[in-house]
Amino acid sequence: MYHYIFFDLDGTLTDSKEGILNCLRYAFEKLGKPVPPEAALIKFIGPPLQDSFVDPGGCTREEALAGIEAFRERYEPVGKFENVSAPGLPELCARLKKDGYVMALASSKPENLCVDICRHFGYTPSFSAVTGSPLHGDHSKADIIRETIRRLGLTDAEKPQILMVGDRKYDVAGAKECGIDCVGVEFFGYAAPGELAEAGAVAVVRSAAELEEFIRTH
Repeated sequence: MYHYIFFDLDGTLTDSKEGILNCLRYAFEKLGKPVPPEAALIKFIGPPLQDSFVDPGGCTREEALAGIEAFRERYEPVGKFENVSAPGLPELCARLKKDGYVMALASSKPENLCVDICRHFGYTPSFSAVTGSPLHGDHSKADIIRETIRRLGLTDAEKPQILMVGDRKYDVAGAKECGIDCVGVEFFGYAAPGELAEAGAVAVVRSAAELEEFIRTH
């Protein structure tokens, strides 16, 4: 039975599309590069920014670093709150916490932003750890998950009890690399059709109610 539930942030706990796209447009304009169409910008939601600026963003690694800095100029004071909670997720987390599940955030977003966003949208009381990327670093999703496991003091023997919850193939791949299961969520449609199942998600759910049923019955 799953007992430890790790959540992704963007596209899973919150719909961060408005803030991310506004800040990406700001970053490309500051770089002096053409702003990609919205369909391309949406692909930035989920993967680490340093990867997305290169592909699909078309930047060099050096431009990607400058793009990240420009993105953060707007995101940290404004964009992080251009965001809404996934329907029913704050309440679900509170119920799971009350019933003894141990939950944590495992996000590729810089940790200081994760802390602010979780507090703003009411997730902090439900989580035993809020783990994100260091401000300057190139952490993979697997790195973030490993750090979350470390912070909770979990061992290899407890890995069968850990479930990652995420909305993109990167969450599934990171979980698999760490030897844990991942359930995919399709709350906002950021994954391509079939992406999560093809990546190896143990299930794909489309609402907070479906997610709760899966967690409580596995």
